[in-house]
Amino acid sequence: MIIRAEKDSDITAIETLTYSAFKDHPHHESGAEPTEHLIVNRLRDANALTLSLVAEANNQVIGHIAFSPVLINGETTNWYGLAPVSVLPDQQNKGIGNSLINQGLAQLKERGAEGFVLLGEPEYYGRFGFKAQPELTLTDVPAEYFLALPIKNSIPAGEVNYHAAFFE
Repeated sequence: MIIRAEKDSDITAIETLTYSAFKDHPHHESGAEPTEHLIVNRLRDANALTLSLVAEANNQVIGHIAFSPVLINGETTNWYGLAPVSVLPDQQNKGIGNSLINQGLAQLKERGAEGFVLLGEPEYYGRFGFKAQPELTLTDVPAEYFLALPIKNSIPAGEVNYHAAFFE
């Protein structure tokens, strides 16, 4: 398996795998269709994908991760949202998501990222150092599921806003 930056020729594969990774996801309403693939497309269309990596094996895209900038208290920061991370259902639980997350975090740290936020399972993302930070909030989200990973010692305080692509 290799992890590399997405190419234009990957877009359809990313869309398909993201849709299938989130189909029947336990956090979606019963019967609801996934929208995560649409979020990635809208981020790309808005030039708001700071980093988009794919995992490839045997010339097939089997995983994807997206990072986009977030605002804190309405201001531009050097913090990024990790979302979504997707792995083909038949390839899950093989460490592909872990590899994508570690590679994405490392690349953005090299570029000077000051921190990361995500909405997710504390048990899973805790292994990467993510945890709830009372200084940072996301409207209408239980604090224990809004997780942050600061790179520098200081954590900004305030309300986090994701790109509009998450809400269209």
